[in-house]
Amino acid sequence: MKYYIIAGEASGDLHASRLIRAIREKDQHAVFRAWGGDLMQEEGAEIVKHYRDLAFMGFIEVIRNLRTILGNMGFCKKDMISFDPDVVVFVDYPGFNIPMARFAKHHNFKTVYYISPQVWAWKEKRVKILRKVIDRMLVILPFEKAFYQKWNYETTYVGHPLIEIIDGFKEINEKGKVKDELGIAKDITVIALLPGSRIQEIKKKLPIMLEATQYFKNHLFVVAQAKSLSDELITSYTASYPNVKIIKGETYKILSIADAAVVTSGTATLETALFQVPEVVCYKSSSISYAIGKRLIKVPYISLVNLIMNKPVVEELIQDELTPENIKSSLEKIIHPGTQREAMKNEFESLYHLLKAGGAASKKAAEIIHQIL
Repeated sequence: MKYYIIAGEASGDLHASRLIRAIREKDQHAVFRAWGGDLMQEEGAEIVKHYRDLAFMGFIEVIRNLRTILGNMGFCKKDMISFDPDVVVFVDYPGFNIPMARFAKHHNFKTVYYISPQVWAWKEKRVKILRKVIDRMLVILPFEKAFYQKWNYETTYVGHPLIEIIDGFKEINEKGKVKDELGIAKDITVIALLPGSRIQEIKKKLPIMLEATQYFKNHLFVVAQAKSLSDELITSYTASYPNVKIIKGETYKILSIADAAVVTSGTATLETALFQVPEVVCYKSSSISYAIGKRLIKVPYISLVNLIMNKPVVEELIQDELTPENIKSSLEKIIHPGTQREAMKNEFESLYHLLKAGGAASKKAAEIIHQIL
């Protein structure tokens, strides 16, 4: 069978790579053509476009790059027709994937959405489109199934793919050994900085995160550099900070040894929680994009942790609240043993069990796709 998979971000690349592996267990002769990244390529997919060339964050940024985005859409349509897949699998990335799903359905391709777009956050009416163009919607957050049922759209909850990935990592990596591998002293307090995988995110948030390091001179701050980002970009910001170390492409190793973390909103907030690392969540975009987003987005929180638990488990520093001083204040509450740190870790434990109840997501998704075909 031939599979066409579209993932436009680092998290999508991770989850799609696991899905590809699970599909191969069912279909040894599977052929994959994809929009994604290195992880999908390592699993044998032929990458059409890398996600680093696709990720635009914020309303204004999308408008500025509209010609590029439309060009990518046009290319994708031609490429899909040329490949003639048995099924098209969409992984999150709604701004691109929903139009491509309409196109795929119009050309009678089977369609599966793995990892629902966050239509529950804004533009709920897109559910009407999804119901028409997606043959099977596979959701990974517990509340999503109930949300879609309000729209008379039956979906399948497959559990969260991060559970199996992180559990697998923990089985083969011991904290002490990881510190040795990374060249980090065993007795030092480590604070992870996760500034994101997009260039726009780095420019907006990393300088602010780094300024906060001056308040913790006896601690080591480790920047988790995404593989897709150039070394020059990161070092241009970190050069003047003596207690900062950069490690590229090893986010899970960093989280496995971290005592606390400062994290850009997105999937990384959930990954950090599942590693039981107390965290502060950051969000900052252009003032115009933020103003537009504030009017359109309906959810009460920006972090997946708070959204899933439906309460403020982790502190969120949003837009003008994201300052070095506020990061300092937030970190001081959770770095060392105390009531707030322990309460947060207890909530993370509850979160883990809630998501684990869904089962092995990639294997479930692969089984459903296999049944469809």
